[in-house]
Amino acid sequence: MTEAAVARLGTTFVNSFPKMPTDGAVPGLRESADGGGSHAARLRGLNLERVLAFAIERAGTFTRAELAEATSLSAPTVGSLATHLIRDGLFRDLGTGPSSGGRRPSYMEFNARHAFVGGIDLGPTRTRLAVADLRGEPLLQRVVATPGRRGPGGLLAGIAAELKGLAREAQIPKGRLVAVATAVPGAVDRERGMVVALAPNLKGWSQVPVAAILRRALGAPVIVENDVNLAVLGERWRGAARGHDTCAFITVGTGIGAGMVVDGELHRGHHFLAGEIALMCMGPQYAHQDFGARGCLETLAGLKALAARWPRAGRGDGEEWVADLFAAARRGDGRAREVVREAGTLIGIATANLSVVLDPSLIVLGGALVAQGGPLVEDVRRIVGRIVPTPSRIVVSALGEEAPLWGSLLVATTDAQERLKQQLRLEQGGAASRPPEPPSRSPK
Repeated sequence: MTEAAVARLGTTFVNSFPKMPTDGAVPGLRESADGGGSHAARLRGLNLERVLAFAIERAGTFTRAELAEATSLSAPTVGSLATHLIRDGLFRDLGTGPSSGGRRPSYMEFNARHAFVGGIDLGPTRTRLAVADLRGEPLLQRVVATPGRRGPGGLLAGIAAELKGLAREAQIPKGRLVAVATAVPGAVDRERGMVVALAPNLKGWSQVPVAAILRRALGAPVIVENDVNLAVLGERWRGAARGHDTCAFITVGTGIGAGMVVDGELHRGHHFLAGEIALMCMGPQYAHQDFGARGCLETLAGLKALAARWPRAGRGDGEEWVADLFAAARRGDGRAREVVREAGTLIGIATANLSVVLDPSLIVLGGALVAQGGPLVEDVRRIVGRIVPTPSRIVVSALGEEAPLWGSLLVATTDAQERLKQQLRLEQGGAASRPPEPPSRSPK
């Protein structure tokens, strides 16, 4: 998959990883015995990459003739490269089809189950897990309770054990999980794979080396990204934001945050704080108050704020009382309507502020409060319409709570595909003149 093609899927994720024993050897590919280095070997490596990129993008079967036409390579070259990739297990040979008057065509397809990837969406109370093939199609998904009363290391070890169990259940052979992407709340230093700050709903999570801990536990490369950033990638890939190059995802629940894509690329900011709208000051009366890591907006309009204003919030779990609150608002209950309107006004102001700075074509709303739809979403649209001269279209998430998980699968599959291509180059001695580098581009 070319970088342009990845961008068209709605992706940006630029990452580089320290070299490790598990990050390069994609199963089934062979290292060159003598390191190669000749021009012919380098050219063959590049041609293998071109053929593989075509096959990954191709949803169904294809013939050698179609490969030759798409890559502008000669038929003998395509035949040799296809045989190579079939031998490595990256292509499946499907045999010949009926003749239309000439030689019977030989059909093949990309083997999306040559290796597998994992996705993790780590939340304060629940964690979503998935394992998928090399196209990001899930084999199994599961929601588990986030291990409580543990430090970051113990919590992540528990999550790693759950993912390994899911991989075994999906009958993924040992060593074939080649990339894992993890969605976490808070500010994330992507290059170091570390949660650096602003994760108030995960106690003690500051300067946590998430990637290193999970990599040791899983024996696979791990990419770490902010959960709302992955949510906007997920919506661009499989959800409501498909086709939008400048868009935002705003989540409103236990925490409040935003993920932003600008001209097809994920925007993180210099200090990894882009989208931390929970910190927005919502008025001059709050300018000198210390709201801590939770921030002004989240303190005033997050789930805990609504719970403090709704008398029946103590009944049942969060989902139950939130559903009760919104049902009461829809019935016309004055107190419930006031609570929802106050939250909707604050979220609307924050959404308008983001809109006039970013000017996106689309804003996607998600999170536990938005999942109830109705009054809150309408209040946000109303406030944005009053403030912004030409307001962006505002829609509810198509993926719901699974948006960050879909984003994690996109990031993991893109990384795994790049590793496959890199390994093909190394196999042909294409990197003989310089040390091998891990992939430097990931989904946008």
